[in-house]
Amino acid sequence: MQKQKTMVHPYIPNMVPEIQEEMLQEIGVKSIDVLFDGIPQELHYRGEMNIPDGLSEYELRRHMENIMNKNISAGDNLNFLGAGCWQHFIPAVCDEINQRAEFLTAYAGEPYEDHGRFQALYEYQSLVAELVDMDVVNVPTFDWAQAAATSIRMATRITGRNEVLLPKLISLDKLKVIKNYCSPHITCTLVDYEDQSGQLNLKDLKEKMSENIAAVYFENPSFLGFLEEHGEEISQIAKGQGAITIVGVDPSSLGVIEPPSHYGADIVCGELQPLGLHMSFGGGLAGFIATHDDIKYVQEYPSRLFGIAPTEVEGEYGFGDVYYDRTSFAVREKGKESVGTQTALWGITAGVYLSLLGPKGMYELGQTVIQNGLYARKQLGEISNLKASRFTSSSFKEFVVDFNKTGRTVSEINEYLLQNGIFGGKDLSTDFPELGQCALFCITEIHLKEDIDKLVSTIQACIENK
Repeated sequence: MQKQKTMVHPYIPNMVPEIQEEMLQEIGVKSIDVLFDGIPQELHYRGEMNIPDGLSEYELRRHMENIMNKNISAGDNLNFLGAGCWQHFIPAVCDEINQRAEFLTAYAGEPYEDHGRFQALYEYQSLVAELVDMDVVNVPTFDWAQAAATSIRMATRITGRNEVLLPKLISLDKLKVIKNYCSPHITCTLVDYEDQSGQLNLKDLKEKMSENIAAVYFENPSFLGFLEEHGEEISQIAKGQGAITIVGVDPSSLGVIEPPSHYGADIVCGELQPLGLHMSFGGGLAGFIATHDDIKYVQEYPSRLFGIAPTEVEGEYGFGDVYYDRTSFAVREKGKESVGTQTALWGITAGVYLSLLGPKGMYELGQTVIQNGLYARKQLGEISNLKASRFTSSSFKEFVVDFNKTGRTVSEINEYLLQNGIFGGKDLSTDFPELGQCALFCITEIHLKEDIDKLVSTIQACIENK
């Protein structure tokens, strides 16, 4: 009888039979099965698992490439889909730096193997702090949703209260993360919006304010792209009841729009993805949190903070953790929250991006996005029965297109667009049924005039060819 060939997996250590035998002899057992004696026999699977034969490295690469080639990417199509993960131009140097071994493989090491990572994160924090006009910025969280949720938990610890107010026009995916992160001790209550403008309804906000409110959270730009015009008044209403103001922001807007710290934000949070990060099939996300240098806020950060300090050598400086004892890295279950993330790499990338653009570059980015958006809305507005902007407020990067009177559903329009090599906007009819057949379209600096013209002409053709 031919002996069955043993597959030695190239990515799993200690699979070579001779090495396994030597290890078993060392610990004094005859087979690997003995190591599982503690598991009841009825839980052991005795059948043959339906697992295909092992692949060589080349075969595995071919197999994975065939699967991935089925995807239709934003590189192959015109993309007008945003809704939390946006297509921006990424300078090549961002990828060049974040692929360096000392950054790519580093997670939470210490100075003896740091090789500049602490300094790189300090520089990232400094650049984001300048952008949002705050003093303290954290090593990134997983994404904006976690940054918002963590900011809310920070506010509840500071105030000792257990309710937070959020806008009704918030991403439902983000809201689910926030509610899950806050469960079961923190209650999330939604504040209504003005039907025509989309602005937060201040009357409803005032009615829902109470001494139980730990924080009021809103976004500027909002999830649906319009700018919240009453930020200072919202902050005053919150502070009038002793609540904290938390503002979520798209940092790509801050070259042209006033930072939240200027209209009363105590905590600023947001998404770093627009700052040099690829979309990566919805990945490549990282959230930031920023506050003033106030000890009552700093001590509530669950994540790492890096600072600069002089060393024993005159004129020399080093970089290291600030207030490390408050983190779960230092005290585990006694930490403010249990935090662990690989997104420090994206913080370094965002720092590279901001250092490349500088204030002038961020201003030019914002101006281009706004101008492209204005042109797109103007052209779309010329299509019969289509409302180019559902809300009357000014917007940045994203806007809601109203198809209710066109006789077409968003689903039909997006299908037609896809057939013509275009990714349409996010269908809002399920998440916000009161808006009917509306979609959220995204316009950034990557869109040329001919791209927008193609979008407009294709939508017009879809509507006219009923």
